[in-house]
Amino acid sequence: MSQATATPVIPTAEPFDRRARRRPELDPRFLPPILITLILVGGNASLGMLESPWKTALAILTAMLVELGLGRLVVGRWPHLASAYITGISVGILVRSPFYWPYALCSALSIASKYAIRYRGRHLFNPSNLGIVAMLFLAPAAVASLSIQWGNRLLLMLPIWLVGLLVLSRLRRLHITLTYILAFTVLAGARSLLIDQPFLAELAPVTGPMYQLFAMFMVTDPRTTVAGRRGQIGVVLLVALVECGFRLLQVVHAPYYALFLVGPTALIIQRSRRPSEAPGGESGARLPEAGAAA
Repeated sequence: MSQATATPVIPTAEPFDRRARRRPELDPRFLPPILITLILVGGNASLGMLESPWKTALAILTAMLVELGLGRLVVGRWPHLASAYITGISVGILVRSPFYWPYALCSALSIASKYAIRYRGRHLFNPSNLGIVAMLFLAPAAVASLSIQWGNRLLLMLPIWLVGLLVLSRLRRLHITLTYILAFTVLAGARSLLIDQPFLAELAPVTGPMYQLFAMFMVTDPRTTVAGRRGQIGVVLLVALVECGFRLLQVVHAPYYALFLVGPTALIIQRSRRPSEAPGGESGARLPEAGAAA
């Protein structure tokens, strides 16, 4: 009786998984924090625009702590802190005060507004915009807002603008920023004719760090902009138009007030025509994780 010969088993090569070979991609939620950090570092290095790095640090820390506390208390889980970080930096850059308490209070109000002022499962106000407007009304003697232009150091900030445009393009918000800048430029020309001022003097504010934050973060905030490209363009045009009206009335903080009035109104009108929906397209009134909001 012949002995059966064992056939060697040759292991087959596993199919090549291209996904395993892909380079890890950066979470899009980290792109806005990286951009605003560049604005912070570049602006302070070229202009010394911060009132104090310690006040900015206090604003950032307060925003993150309030976000953690309210996220855990209201939602029942720990939130992503990208939005709180952006809010804290925005407050640290935009608020001007000789005191420390306005920075902490502004950050706390900004974050709290996301949980307290909501409509159909979504907060209505850009956090830092609401916080700054609230401080300007509540403590005008102790708080002002940043008003610095880049001046002849414009070339130092061009790389930051380029990075900002690339980030906004990836996040599909570039059309909002470009529409706002174009509208501001056209309306600056109209104002120069109406009040007999040089065009460049009316255009100059858009070169300042305040407007970099406003155009790249506040008006593009995914959580507080309407749905649809056409609607977003229409709303940002209206923001620019209302701001122009405030400027003609010599209102110093025109952009903040314009967004404060137009943005939430547009959201309420749009969402009143739609079923209740939480951000991200999920039904119900679940509070969102911190997104890329200023």
